[in-house]
Amino acid sequence: MTFGFAPSAASMSASSASADSANRLARMLEPAEWAEAGIPLLRSPREVVGGLHARHRPTPATAVVAVLDHEERLTASASFASRSIAADGWEFRNALLAHLRRVIPHDLRRRTPARTAVLLYCREGDERWTEEDGAWMWGLRDACTLHGLRCGAYITLTRGGWQVLGEGRGGRRPSSTSQPFALADMSLDHDPVPLRTGGGAAQALRRTAAR
Repeated sequence: MTFGFAPSAASMSASSASADSANRLARMLEPAEWAEAGIPLLRSPREVVGGLHARHRPTPATAVVAVLDHEERLTASASFASRSIAADGWEFRNALLAHLRRVIPHDLRRRTPARTAVLLYCREGDERWTEEDGAWMWGLRDACTLHGLRCGAYITLTRGGWQVLGEGRGGRRPSSTSQPFALADMSLDHDPVPLRTGGGAAQALRRTAAR
């Protein structure tokens, strides 16, 4: 005859919560890991940030994912609200991938990626890295791999302005509370190009030229 004790519901719940927390921590990138990943630098980060802010007008807890061609011209973009309570890179990856699939075909048949995806995330707080940022970084990198894109910059937009994490580049405008620049006031090509966008874009868009 064998005697033993069945684990209580409380201990099983605590164990499950601990495992879930460990999994979420594994699905985020520290700033040092991001810096070592070889993320390509944006030639004109202010133009990219200003253009996305003007097109999508993000408010806190809004993510804007954009695809740039090899000349840093905007090919497609989409914005959506983040509804995840916990910072989980897996959920962020799935959300990014779903929106990328809606606005642009994948490049999985290419031997090397020809286009780059960047992510602008508008949030509360200051410019310092958070676990939520780490989860978005992990999600962006994984979504790019699954969609055949090169993983590009991760940019935060807060009350204090914008910052390209891992690069130390940023500015005071736009910010999460500032009015968007008018697209007509920005550096644009003379010839319009149709862009595939999802969410936050209510007018015909023009491509941003890299300077």
